[in-house]
Amino acid sequence: MASDLAQDKPVPNVAVGIGWMLLTTLLFASVTGIVRYLGTEIPAAQAAFIRYLIGTIMILPLMYPLLSRPPSKGSMRIFALRGLLHGGGVILWFYAMARIPIAEVTALGYTAPIFVTIGAALFLKETVHFRRVAAVIAGLVGALIILRPGFEEISIGQLAQLGAAPLFAGSFLMAKKLTDGDDPTVIVGMLSVFCTLTLLPFALYHWVTPGWDEIGWLTLTAAFATAGHYTMTRALRAAPITVTQPVTFLQLVWATAMGLTLFGEPLDPFVLLGGGVIIAAATFISHREAMLSRRKMTPPAPATKS
Repeated sequence: MASDLAQDKPVPNVAVGIGWMLLTTLLFASVTGIVRYLGTEIPAAQAAFIRYLIGTIMILPLMYPLLSRPPSKGSMRIFALRGLLHGGGVILWFYAMARIPIAEVTALGYTAPIFVTIGAALFLKETVHFRRVAAVIAGLVGALIILRPGFEEISIGQLAQLGAAPLFAGSFLMAKKLTDGDDPTVIVGMLSVFCTLTLLPFALYHWVTPGWDEIGWLTLTAAFATAGHYTMTRALRAAPITVTQPVTFLQLVWATAMGLTLFGEPLDPFVLLGGGVIIAAATFISHREAMLSRRKMTPPAPATKS
C-alpha cells in the first residue's frame, strides 16, 4: 500500500514545472489580447459564459479519467466552490479588460499572489512571519502606486480587477490542493463545467446575440484559455508554487508589448513602477517559501552520513 501511494504522488521536477508555466504565460497573454480586441461589444458575463461553454465542450471528451476514477465528494465540493469563485473573478476580469490598458490589468492581477499568501495563512493555517507580512504590505503599496488614489480618479475597471484578484487567489489555492490527488485534465474540465454553471444566470440576465465573428474569437479564446489552465495545472503538479509563481511575471512583459504594438497603448511609468514593486514583493514571498521548503526537506546532519 505504501509503495502504491508513493507511485501516485508526483515527483517534483523544477525544469518541467518552469517550462509548463512559461507556456502558460504565453497562452494567457494571447487570451488577454483577444479579449481586449473584442472590447465591450458583448457584456462581460456573457462573453465569459460563451468562452467557458466552448471550453467545456472542447475538454469533455478528454475527461476519460473520470470513468475509472470518479472524484471524491470532498473533491466535488472543492470543484464547485472553485467554479463559483473563479466564475466571479472571470466576470470582473472580462469587465476590466474591456476598459483599462492590458498592462494595467496584468500588473494589478499580480496582487493575486499576495492574496494567496493571506489565504494560506487564514485557511491553511500557515505561519506568516514578519518578512512575509512586509512583502504583502509592499505588494499593496505597489497597487496603490498604479491606482494613485487622490491624484487620479480610480476607475471602475481598476476596481473590477482588484476585486478579481482575491477570487483568482482562492481558485489558485484550491487548484494546488486538487493536484495532490486528481488528474490535471479532470481539474481543468471541472473548472470549465462549474464556471459555465456559475456564469449562466449572469449571461442570461443581459443577453446580446453575438455575431459569428465574435463567436469565432471567443472560440479561440476558449482554446487558449483551456490550454493555459491545463498547462498551469501541469506546472503546479510538477513543481512547488514557490518555484513556478515567479515565471508568471513574464506575462506583464508580454502584455506591455502587446498593448504597445497592437493597441497603441502608451507606456505608463506608474504602472511599470507599481508592477515592479508588486513583482518584487511576490518574488520575495516565493523565495522565502522555497527556502523554508528546502529546510523542511533537508534531512538532519547525522542522517546524511549514513
